[in-house]
Amino acid sequence: MKYIRLTKEQLEELHEEFARFLATQSITADEWEQLKKDKPQVAEEELDVFSDLVWEGVLNNAEYLEKIDSASLYLFKIADDEMKLIAIKVNDPSIDITTDKGFEWLLKNYLDDSVDFFEAAQPYSEDKNADIFNLVKMGSVISNGEWYRYFYELLYAE
Repeated sequence: MKYIRLTKEQLEELHEEFARFLATQSITADEWEQLKKDKPQVAEEELDVFSDLVWEGVLNNAEYLEKIDSASLYLFKIADDEMKLIAIKVNDPSIDITTDKGFEWLLKNYLDDSVDFFEAAQPYSEDKNADIFNLVKMGSVISNGEWYRYFYELLYAE
């Protein structure tokens, strides 16, 4: 297995897609029930293959990632040949940007001396999707890129 198995809840949400996946394997609903009973290891392997396929699709379509903690905001753009990062660090421990109040403070006070901006770009390893997945495992979430674009405009608008 390349990634991680989808949770029971995720599999339930994707039950129609999973049924189509089984059909491509020439496995009927009755055969699936029998497989789970008689050959649980084979059923587990099918779940793993399906999970990897879903993850590949999700990671192939991801364009932005975000990770936030009380003092830092990491905004990633998944470009074709490299991943770009805008990182924002608030050096005032009284401000927690995971709260609405703290994030609003950041939006209004991004030029404050207690706010640092960092920028980086890094080429992908041989497996771009594994690089993206590692960030997801570390707490990043796939996003629509609204905050990346917002802060990019603040930093680079002419």
